[in-house]
Amino acid sequence: MFRSENGVSEHRRVANEINTAVAHPARMYDYYLGGKDSYLADRVAVQKVLRVAPEVRLMAWENRRFLGRAVRYLVADAGIRQIIDIGVGLPAAGNVHEVAREIAPETRVVYADNDPMVLAHANALLAGSGPTCAVPADLRKPEEFLDDPTVRELIDFNEPVGLLLVAVLHFLTDGEEPAGIVRTLLAALPVGSFLVVSHATGDLCPEVTAQVATVYDTATSTLTVRSHAEISAFFNGCELVDPGLVRVPVWRPDDKSPKGHTKVWIYGGVGRKI
Repeated sequence: MFRSENGVSEHRRVANEINTAVAHPARMYDYYLGGKDSYLADRVAVQKVLRVAPEVRLMAWENRRFLGRAVRYLVADAGIRQIIDIGVGLPAAGNVHEVAREIAPETRVVYADNDPMVLAHANALLAGSGPTCAVPADLRKPEEFLDDPTVRELIDFNEPVGLLLVAVLHFLTDGEEPAGIVRTLLAALPVGSFLVVSHATGDLCPEVTAQVATVYDTATSTLTVRSHAEISAFFNGCELVDPGLVRVPVWRPDDKSPKGHTKVWIYGGVGRKI
């Protein structure tokens, strides 16, 4: 799985493709979560963020917990057996295929990301793990992803799919038309499929989020925070599952009284295509 045609390991080739001098959101997110797959530029950027918004580390963890609860809902409650996770980021505890297969081992999962480091780590994690794959894909080109033969081999687009766009749409600018991208992806899925979105918002702490966004201006992807109404629009054509689009710690929490949720400026929700 890791060998290129000339025998050079995928990890070695990927290392040559990574720009370590510029902060990358996936590596920054890994560092927020306490991971070690980051470089000096990433760590410097994270420290700048935490100086103005120390709650961001909590937010990263709450977003990760939301992802796990959403996947459990899809598989255990909604009966979904195939999942597409776009903008997956670096592997961490409670990966989607691991959470899903604790409930239904036959669940098929496609991970997609445009970062070579993410893909190298994902492929290493997935070696021998069953009906799961990681494919290179740019969210800005949804048609190419949908036409990918590996995706088509693993995912049956005649059966309901769980589409995960978790903490990724805020790395698209308005000019890149994220709503249109979501529409294209949803159009390829049958009725009864589910959309999972989490997204940073400027509604709750506008001055702080503006300062955080300036740090990402020098990263490989900028940060575009959006309002509750703008994020809700991604679910057009879907019926939101209770409790709707809310701060991620209070979306079906394991603890009925989550601590620190007022500090979190990420909305999350799950919608069923109708």
